[in-house]
Amino acid sequence: MNVPMKGEEVADAIPANVFAEKVTEVQHYTDRLFRFRITRPSSFRFRSGEFVMIGLMINGKPLYRAYSIASPSWDEEIEFFSIKVPDGPLTQHLQKIEVGDTVLMKKKPTGTLVHDALLPGKRLYMFSTGTGIAPFASIIRDPETYEKFDDVILTHTCREVAELQYGEDLVAQIKDDPLIGEIAAGKLRLFNSVTREDYPRQGRITDLIESGELFKHLGVEPLNPEVDRGMICGSMQMINDTKDLLEKAGLREGANNKPLEFVVERAFVG
Repeated sequence: MNVPMKGEEVADAIPANVFAEKVTEVQHYTDRLFRFRITRPSSFRFRSGEFVMIGLMINGKPLYRAYSIASPSWDEEIEFFSIKVPDGPLTQHLQKIEVGDTVLMKKKPTGTLVHDALLPGKRLYMFSTGTGIAPFASIIRDPETYEKFDDVILTHTCREVAELQYGEDLVAQIKDDPLIGEIAAGKLRLFNSVTREDYPRQGRITDLIESGELFKHLGVEPLNPEVDRGMICGSMQMINDTKDLLEKAGLREGANNKPLEFVVERAFVG
């Protein structure tokens, strides 16, 4: 049986390129989703939208997976939004963490879902499914997002209505946030949909893009490379299908060293 190590056992075993941080908050949304926050090392710097390797000590050995940082770069703590996989090598243990437990975090963040990888534009779309909303939870809480874009649209598609709660809570909290509430007002919009339950907005985001329902609901023109920019994070199939639709509309995939009209994140949790 794999048993996570705690306390001094962890401190003695971690390598120099890893932080050992304490869990400060845990919230479970459904039997499949939860979020947690950990202390932030004073030396840790990242760009909103990046991911980092986090893990636990299991039977004396560290086990890591890539997780997008859900908190913005200015936050005093680090937040993560995770799926629960019953037999997942890491998540079967991670879903049981409690306040005060130790989580390992490697010191080097990275990723492509950052402003630096996009050309300037008018409208930013963030297309997400499930826990793919995590990097966008960081980006929509970053003042730079609203300095660079006039229209900030977060789409979040899940299987069940209850799985939308994290994103809905997030957007509601931003409206009252003293740092970004005022600058986000009138710019940030949430478009969510579900695929397996009755809901006002039903269907995969790719179907809603193709049918034009997304743009009709938002009151905007279809995708246009002159004004629209995109970020994509979700399942592999969703990423590929959404990428195809953006390219069909004339948008090109960019990277940190070559900013263009849209970017994709391919780091996954397991």
